[in-house]
Amino acid sequence: MAHLLWTSMIASFVMISFYLGLAKSQKAPGYTFMKNAVESPVVSFYDYIIVGGGTAGCPLAATLSRNARVLLLERGGSPYGNQNISNLVGFAQTLADNSPKSAAQQFVSEDGVPNARARVLGGGSCLNAGFYTRASMKYVQNAGWNQALVNESYRWVEETVAFEPLVQQWQSALRDGLVEVGVGPYNGFNLDHIYGTKIGGSIFDKHGNRHTAADLLRHANWANLTVLLHARVTKLLFRLRGRLRPLAHGVLYRDSAGKLHKAYIIKGSKNEIILSAGAIGSPQILMLSGVGPRRHLESMGIPVVLEQPMVGTGMSDNPMNALYVPSPTPVEVSLIQVVGITRFGTYIEGASGSNFAGAPASSVDDQLQRKLGMFLPKIIGPSKQPTLETIASAGEPRNNLAELAFRGGFILEKIIGPLSKGELKLKNTNPDDNPSIRFNYFKQPKDLRRCVAGLKTIEQVIQSKAFSKFTYPFLSIESLLNMTISFPVNKIPRHDSDSKSLEQYCRDTVMTIWHYHGGCQVGRVVDWDYRVMGVDALRVVDGSTFINSPGTNPQATVMMLGRYMGIKILNERQRRRSASQGEVCNRM
Repeated sequence: MAHLLWTSMIASFVMISFYLGLAKSQKAPGYTFMKNAVESPVVSFYDYIIVGGGTAGCPLAATLSRNARVLLLERGGSPYGNQNISNLVGFAQTLADNSPKSAAQQFVSEDGVPNARARVLGGGSCLNAGFYTRASMKYVQNAGWNQALVNESYRWVEETVAFEPLVQQWQSALRDGLVEVGVGPYNGFNLDHIYGTKIGGSIFDKHGNRHTAADLLRHANWANLTVLLHARVTKLLFRLRGRLRPLAHGVLYRDSAGKLHKAYIIKGSKNEIILSAGAIGSPQILMLSGVGPRRHLESMGIPVVLEQPMVGTGMSDNPMNALYVPSPTPVEVSLIQVVGITRFGTYIEGASGSNFAGAPASSVDDQLQRKLGMFLPKIIGPSKQPTLETIASAGEPRNNLAELAFRGGFILEKIIGPLSKGELKLKNTNPDDNPSIRFNYFKQPKDLRRCVAGLKTIEQVIQSKAFSKFTYPFLSIESLLNMTISFPVNKIPRHDSDSKSLEQYCRDTVMTIWHYHGGCQVGRVVDWDYRVMGVDALRVVDGSTFINSPGTNPQATVMMLGRYMGIKILNERQRRRSASQGEVCNRM
């Protein structure tokens, strides 16, 4: 039974492709400012250089270009014309692709949990499940942000990428079940972070087309912006001679042919380099450039520009645990649409699949190999490649799969924060390689208690009257736990007590939902204006600066932050320009 339901888990997400198979990939918006890095000059000069064209980097570049010359360097390619990115159809396939040119660069943390980082213009907004929701007012206050400018920046983002999803029967049952068991009140469709159950926004429109941070570039001043794709930054350049503090003044990057290029900021107090390479890329680039823990840098043979022991610390990933719930009736294909925001620090969400019957037997074999969904990363086990034998562990004949109907969904919980922290260290000096990352899931007991509380809430939802249509009455909660335990979602050994102890279940079945953050945190590596402490003309603007993940899903806030800081930096630029003009007038 378990192996059939394991196959059904995969099949549910594979069904997305069959269900939306006629959808067309989003067309490129005709960005004349976007080109391959091989076309760039060997040496170039700009007012601002942004490293990383991701969820924060794109809105930041679009905003700064309104009044300055901006270079945006992205190590990956374009999302446009790539159906795996542009449509809901490709959600699972993009994450399962481990080729060198994949938009998702996979890695396994030292905790044994498979994960992925974006390698594409638009960043994580090209890979995620699409849920869009704002941070809480308390989060905004703790971050020291201006609430009015935050709201204005959210609205600017939402005009382009946020949509109200079409909620169908399975998601409606999840919504009603959450309210029934006390995760209330029901707040309807709402982008704000408030206690209770709500329908959030989505970056997928009604046609299943994904709208990413790259779409925000259409608001740029095209004449002032240059976006280079496949531009792999190797390190930052600093001026040291005759200075009390290092001055960031340039970037070294290689194009896809391996040719080295240099980009410099034009001399002037208003111009800067800004890292927006994400929670892995930004601390990694700082270390490769000589800014980080002295002993670690010296062990890698990297000359120390500035000893900064906090770079790479405070790494966190919100742990996710789920229960697979097979359904006796067909369910719609859906990603995250409904969220229950509890008062005990846990968020409850769900995703559903559909009827897999009718797929040709010859395609099932291929689909199981390539499209493994958000609950089965491709890099499981020592071989890094799951086989059909491990997927259908009881040896079920593959030609029977096409005759079976698989239905069901996942209800998942993830915790706020989290409190548990880890660290990032370099493995080598190759910027293309993943560093070593440990998140220390559930190291703090409160994180574990929150996970258990979340799972208990999921159990209540499954047993609720509202959700009864989508459950088998003869399957106990322990049976569902046992089924889910059998799924190879990570490299952590299982225990016999997993279905008896929710604490052990949390530890053994932990997964990522790609909300990792930290490494260049505010107050440790950057100040409250996101300037790297101890260095001039260098900032970090992305999720690496977060102490906690904002809201239930961070992408809205990361995009907002790019816009927010772009406006703040331009305002600072204008003030400095006005002050310098005033000084000239006084001298005259």
